[in-house]
Amino acid sequence: MPSAPQIQINTSRLQQRIQELAEIGKIGETGVCRLALSKEDREGVELVKSWMQEAGMEASIDPFANLIGVLKGSNPNAPVLMLGSHVDSQPYGGRFDGAIGVLGAIEVIQTLVEEGITPECNIEVVAFCDEEGCRFNKGLFGVRGMTGKLEEHELERSDKNGITRREALIQFGCDPADFESYVFQEGRIGAFLELHIEQGPVLESLDAPIGIVSGISGPLWLTVEMNGFAGHAGSVPMSMRQDALLGCAKIIVALNELVRQDPGAPTVGTVGSLTVFPDSRNIIPEKVSFTIDLRDIDLRRRNALEAELLSVIENVSREHGLTYTIREDTNSEPRYCANWIKQSLHQEASLMGLTPPELMSGPFHDSLTMSYVCDYGMIFVRCLEGISHNPKEYASPEDITLGTELLYRTARRMATEKGGFQP
Repeated sequence: MPSAPQIQINTSRLQQRIQELAEIGKIGETGVCRLALSKEDREGVELVKSWMQEAGMEASIDPFANLIGVLKGSNPNAPVLMLGSHVDSQPYGGRFDGAIGVLGAIEVIQTLVEEGITPECNIEVVAFCDEEGCRFNKGLFGVRGMTGKLEEHELERSDKNGITRREALIQFGCDPADFESYVFQEGRIGAFLELHIEQGPVLESLDAPIGIVSGISGPLWLTVEMNGFAGHAGSVPMSMRQDALLGCAKIIVALNELVRQDPGAPTVGTVGSLTVFPDSRNIIPEKVSFTIDLRDIDLRRRNALEAELLSVIENVSREHGLTYTIREDTNSEPRYCANWIKQSLHQEASLMGLTPPELMSGPFHDSLTMSYVCDYGMIFVRCLEGISHNPKEYASPEDITLGTELLYRTARRMATEKGGFQP
């Protein structure tokens, strides 16, 4: 039996920080609710900022509400090595999603400093704003802002309480007026590494504590609004109804059947949010708005399924006398990890006595956007039963330690070797 790898990071410090951060926005015994740009999010960001400074970094918040810590290297003009993830959560989330990627990256920096290692390049640790996208129905806001990829009207998106993203940013302490003077410097970032829980059951099924990500599925997010006609539930004959909720139900079932056509494919489709108007027991629903989340690592297959789904929506609407609108919220192609970074991860894992499997990511991450401006790599940590976006989400201290240790060794290698970003 192989001996356990020598751990250089401070495991107890990392675990303590994970637990302390989980106290902010805590729900129940193990859950977390830190919605993007909320007061809980701000409190979490401030706590993480203090840990960045404690680790030896200069820390600040940019106009897009990204928290950025910088460890200066010997050659500040060299392309930056960036590490990080996010600390915002779902409304019914867990302690580890995003958080271990930020806190693990801080631990990497603190270990480098304590070991007296000065990197060749600057290393930046980023807690990106609003990766989740649940509050304003469009995620990856901070990383898209940082890389100059925001879309028109993003600041006018509103949450369920009618608060716009612009208002939320101002309440958070940022000034959207600063967006205009911000310009992303192409080539400034040499590579990006992200540590994250898997959020799926593959590593557990393989009895592997950590894995190396091969690529990220391309998410398509749609918001569909269907309009019929309200009427008394007791007096309008079934044959004369224009029931928007019935049409919605048929589309949900059809989506489920479409993504199951190829049992061996990693395709997934979900309707996760639905609102009904007038929302009364004895009124036929007149208007229904619902979200569609469709993902696949194969873009051609996803596009074909989207076309089939749009045909279903048209046919169901015609059958039930409904009208509809479709808004595209997100449309990303699959993005693959850089082979040279995967090779570095495998080599460092081998030195630890580990042979992590490669696996794709169904969920999107900040890495998805970073892939458009630099090479990226990801480390996955096994999570219990694949549960995530749920208070029962759990990753063991031992597995998080191994993932963070691999992040440390790979980052150290990339940031201290001259030409470390060359494939």
